[in-house]
Amino acid sequence: MSRQLVNRSADLKRLRDEGYDIEVRSNHLLVKDVPYVDSQRVVRRGILVSELTLAGEVTAAPGTHVALFIGEHPCKRDGTLISQIQHQSGDQDLGDGLVANHSFSNKPSDGYKDYFEKVTRYVDIISHPAMSLEPGVTAKTFPAVEDSEGESPFHYVDTASSRAGITAVTGKLALRRLAIVGVGGTGSYVLDLVAKTPVQEIHIFDGDRMLNHNAFRSPGAPSLDQLGQRRMKADYFGEIYSRMHRGIVAHGSYVDATNLDQLRAMDFVFVCLDRGEAKRLIVERLIEWSIPFVDVGMGIELVDGMLGGVLRVTTVTPEKHDHVSRRISFADGEDDYASNIQIADLNALNATLAVIRWKKLFGYYRDFEKEHQNTFTTDCNMLLGEDKL
Repeated sequence: MSRQLVNRSADLKRLRDEGYDIEVRSNHLLVKDVPYVDSQRVVRRGILVSELTLAGEVTAAPGTHVALFIGEHPCKRDGTLISQIQHQSGDQDLGDGLVANHSFSNKPSDGYKDYFEKVTRYVDIISHPAMSLEPGVTAKTFPAVEDSEGESPFHYVDTASSRAGITAVTGKLALRRLAIVGVGGTGSYVLDLVAKTPVQEIHIFDGDRMLNHNAFRSPGAPSLDQLGQRRMKADYFGEIYSRMHRGIVAHGSYVDATNLDQLRAMDFVFVCLDRGEAKRLIVERLIEWSIPFVDVGMGIELVDGMLGGVLRVTTVTPEKHDHVSRRISFADGEDDYASNIQIADLNALNATLAVIRWKKLFGYYRDFEKEHQNTFTTDCNMLLGEDKL
């Protein structure tokens, strides 16, 4: 009920989105970690408590202007009580383990229109002396919030989107199913980025094991013991990103003719492998099934003791796929990328360019050019967009 009530009530949701640590317990609203000054002029933190007036499954206007407080009585910076809110002191059992120590009274002429106004008014009064003693101290702690609604693909609430006011835009990425074929260097960074979006299911396919060289071109920092377990890469990364995202589905096998049909249910696919024949089969079928996808690749050369080369992102959609034969190589990769382990930055960049293209396709970013071929040349920092729709 607590999480549902917060999500459905605009005032409570605004408090949470702006960083307040709130909880609904025993029919009361709790605002935790509110800084205040005690009688010894020490900055402490207490809990502001308010009754909750509801209209069905959402909040109504507060039923009283009075607020409660768990902690010592807040003081001015000189240690004297804040008389502006002083009302009554004495323990008050609220149930469910809650015992308020003080009640406050600060009544606007027209009352409080909602709980956001009530809470922020009291917090401003209580915390102002603390802020003067310790600049930067705030009740806006932005705690990690578990998302237990069952509707979200995340284990905790995406406050990054709500803080920036882009929740509606982020919702454009809420696909049913997305696949990443290959979670090697580039594919693992694609997973790292996509796992932070509201895609319901993220299927990762890879038949290789997590070994030392993978650790140096993938996100994260596996321990020596973890590498010694020689787990399938799909299982290894699946476990890590499942801590954040509920919908990670790991497939510890390569995609080939025997299991290719699993991609048919996807809304989008990232193709991140360099095995030519397997890639040819995947690309042909995705085009046949009208499933949009991005294929990534890079060609790195070692010349005169320095590395240089090109990163490639090829976008293919039902509306445009006539460029595939010119842009995607189906030869097995044989360049310095295959053996060089000090290339994580290029893997990350290649993945970032691919994810940006995906986000543009689904209306997250503006896309004036609608290019379906992007290359980045390391030697001259040149980013080129071609094959425009």
